[in-house]
Amino acid sequence: MSPPEPPHTPVAPNAAARRFRIFGPTARTLRLWLWSAVAGALAAAATLVFHGLIQFVEHLATGHTGGLVEAARSLPPWHRVLVCTAGGVLAGAVLDWGGRWAAAGPRGGEHLDYIDAARAGRVDLNDRTTLVRSASALLSVGSGGSIGREGPMVQLAAWLAAGLARVVPIAPELRSAIMVCGIAAGIGSAYHAPVAGVVFALELALGFFARHAVAPVLIAAGTASALIQVLVDPRPLYDVPAVAVEPTSLGMALAAAVLFGALGWTLLQLLEISRRGFARVRSLAARLGLGGLLVGMLSACVPEVWGNGYSVVSSVLQGGHLWDWIVVVMLTKILAIALSSGSGAIGGVFTPSLFVGATAGSVLAQLAALVLPVAWVGDPRALAIIGMAAVLTAVTHAPLMAIVMVLEMTNQFQLTVPVMLACAVAYAISTQFGARPLYGNPIEAHR
Repeated sequence: MSPPEPPHTPVAPNAAARRFRIFGPTARTLRLWLWSAVAGALAAAATLVFHGLIQFVEHLATGHTGGLVEAARSLPPWHRVLVCTAGGVLAGAVLDWGGRWAAAGPRGGEHLDYIDAARAGRVDLNDRTTLVRSASALLSVGSGGSIGREGPMVQLAAWLAAGLARVVPIAPELRSAIMVCGIAAGIGSAYHAPVAGVVFALELALGFFARHAVAPVLIAAGTASALIQVLVDPRPLYDVPAVAVEPTSLGMALAAAVLFGALGWTLLQLLEISRRGFARVRSLAARLGLGGLLVGMLSACVPEVWGNGYSVVSSVLQGGHLWDWIVVVMLTKILAIALSSGSGAIGGVFTPSLFVGATAGSVLAQLAALVLPVAWVGDPRALAIIGMAAVLTAVTHAPLMAIVMVLEMTNQFQLTVPVMLACAVAYAISTQFGARPLYGNPIEAHR
């Protein structure tokens, strides 16, 4: 009979193993947080550099740097037409020639949109196509194209963050989180809205399912926005005096939201029609040049169509513009947006959508005041802010992001409830009639 086995004594793990088990996950998390802050700083740098380059192009084209609308007003009509046309031709030529250069690269001419990359967990954005599209965007935006500069800014921020993710010592499954940090930080720095950047990244890029990315995205957006506030301006993007909330605000918001949803749906349809029409022009230089010519002809009569519309929205939110002038500017701007974006100019329709919402809301409030008691209508600026969020929702199909962004950009959080209700109605209308968002990317359309 064999002797009984001695009782099993567990072997204590060595000190190195204990340290890895205790500190390993923490160190991995801290590294991710560190690189997310770096991604935020890169996004802030991309925003500042791109803005400076746009001013440089604007100065070359117009001799001014005070803003595109102000530059357009200072030029004679023929000069506006010339600048827009020449800028379109050059932007198209850059896309054409640069596309051949990109096609000769290791990735060919493939363009992977940053939203699509984030959803797929990829960080391999094409360096050459990003540079080509950014250069083309500089020419389109700087020459008065009726598109936003923020889309290319976010594209650059995502590209820099993706490049960072490919070289830093971090777990492969966490690399895509760093690129998403760049997207959130790009939004936060471009719009002075860090919370909206976080919501944008989580709602549209990740679908709220990537738990490990939440803290890094918060860090990146906060870092980028803090740098912008210190280096540029600590105020919200739209510095609006406090707007009073009337007891009738909810009713006005619900009624107006039907119009706002229809406007967003209409804008999406116009963009699609315009793209199909311009697609018949084979040459990129001719296509973008034609778009620039048509926008230039509109600007010969209405110079306010130049640029992303920021200065016009700011003035509308300050009050003082009569509805008849705003109607002319709004309708002309909608047509200019469709022409610029439809021709293939690289730029966003995000901020132009805010333009449509703000002007439509102000017009609706002023017209309502002609037939209803003023106390029922309230401050026209309130409906303008509600319109910004509702039209943005209808165009992007991202209501949470639109709500947070507009309230954050205007610092009018007392309008939270009417903005929420209006966005819900606008979202329902836009989706009910089969409109699809801008190819899943609310800042810059896929091309």
